[in-house]
Amino acid sequence: MRAPATNDDTGLAITSLAPLLSLGLTCPETLHFGPIGKARVAVAIDGGRIRSAILQAIVDASTRYGPDGALHSTTILTEAAQALGQRLTRDQQQAVLTSFSDLFRTGHLAWGFDLSNPSPPKFHVTDQGRRTLEHLSRDPANPAGYLTHLKSRAVLNPIARSYVDEALQSYNSNCARAAAVMIGAAAESLILELRDVLVSGAPPSGRRPSKDLLGHPFKRVIDAVHKEFEMEQSGMEPALREEFGAFWLALVQQIRATRNEAGHPVSVAPITLDAVHAALLMFPELAGLWGKLMRFAHAHYK
Repeated sequence: MRAPATNDDTGLAITSLAPLLSLGLTCPETLHFGPIGKARVAVAIDGGRIRSAILQAIVDASTRYGPDGALHSTTILTEAAQALGQRLTRDQQQAVLTSFSDLFRTGHLAWGFDLSNPSPPKFHVTDQGRRTLEHLSRDPANPAGYLTHLKSRAVLNPIARSYVDEALQSYNSNCARAAAVMIGAAAESLILELRDVLVSGAPPSGRRPSKDLLGHPFKRVIDAVHKEFEMEQSGMEPALREEFGAFWLALVQQIRATRNEAGHPVSVAPITLDAVHAALLMFPELAGLWGKLMRFAHAHYK
């Protein structure tokens, strides 16, 4: 039986990636190894933080140079490395390069500035990239910023959070259908958690919640949850009552429609990244309203 590979300096055995994946790393570029033939322990880098630093460097450079100024890869990479605030190892530098390359692969950046300058190291931001930079702090192309924004709106259960993480991975890998299904599943997890609170108690009137809350298909559950809260709106604060009436069903149905288009193969028409982008941007708003309804349900249903 062969001994496991070890790091020449530390003697640490590399037997599984599971402990590294359990750290909650959310981007594929977070794991980097040394050259083949010299087994080394993987260096964990926060891929979301790297991507944020690169995107922010692009925003800063675009502001300095204006629309007529070309962006230069060396400038952006240097500023991103400085923003990370540490002396980067070679593995970490390669992680930065990988994240930078991913922005070209996913269509946010393209090489060249104009026909007179069509090649690297000059590049430009595409239309898709400009949409990302317009709301950089919370765009799904910036997973760290997106998750920070989401956390400010609600604290998700572990199941929903795991699906959000995978939705972001899929979106940033240009896998639109997978991202649509994952963010739809995250929304369903929130609705099911809300349903469980409703069926575990009863409103002040003593009325038992509808049996449809435990029904199938899932559309019946969605409708039953909505109807349940409609019947109890009189007990809500005016602001919550207005927000629920205006946004709850619209947000749920929009995210679910995108998920269904991707998850049910009835058409060859592709799910576009724009549609998934919209669903991902809606999800924090849905989560914020869900959190308010959860607090109402816990207090109202005894």
